[in-house]
Amino acid sequence: MNYAIALDYQNCINCQACEVACKEENGVQLGAGKQRIWVGLVEGTTFGKPFANTYPSQCNQCIDAPCVSVCPTNASHYEPGGIVKVERKQCILCKGCMEACPYDARFVDDTRVSVDKCTFCDHRIAEEGTTACQATCPTKVRTFGDLDDDNSDIVKLLKTRRFFFQKEYTGTLPKLFYLLPEDESYARQSVSHETKIYTWKEIEPLYRQANIRRSKEWRR
Repeated sequence: MNYAIALDYQNCINCQACEVACKEENGVQLGAGKQRIWVGLVEGTTFGKPFANTYPSQCNQCIDAPCVSVCPTNASHYEPGGIVKVERKQCILCKGCMEACPYDARFVDDTRVSVDKCTFCDHRIAEEGTTACQATCPTKVRTFGDLDDDNSDIVKLLKTRRFFFQKEYTGTLPKLFYLLPEDESYARQSVSHETKIYTWKEIEPLYRQANIRRSKEWRR
């Protein structure tokens, strides 16, 4: 198992249904700053023409997660499928994991007195096979699945599309795959010239081997 999400962000209409579904499904603390998932907005101009891009985001469930390596109590850990979670009873609110996360994907849940974050709705994977955010999205932005399963929807999708990662320079091996728009004119507005674009054939061996290496640390 090697769970991940592919994001066809061009389809995002910023309706925020995913954010609401996440809070309802996972009992996330109310408040604008208390989000397991969110939609970022980037505005700019290209040759004098304004544009706005929406980038749905959440914990990247990194294979080499800095939040896990800095945690002094092992509260942050890897679960089967490569899902990074926080054991609330072990969390001492030192906030080291929040500072280490390149994606600002963690926050303090004041009601549970612990750091909180996205868990890929791991409690519902066995029965539902997907996350609450994917099930709710009206424009089918998210595709959740197992990268180790060639017959999974996510692998089939990644084989047909090019993609990139956010903040790849951090070396965390993130598992949010941002699908490059098929419209080349829109694609040029969506990414910088420095952004590395990949195909599944190029990236699959790296991620498969990295997952095998890291799976030895999964908390059973």
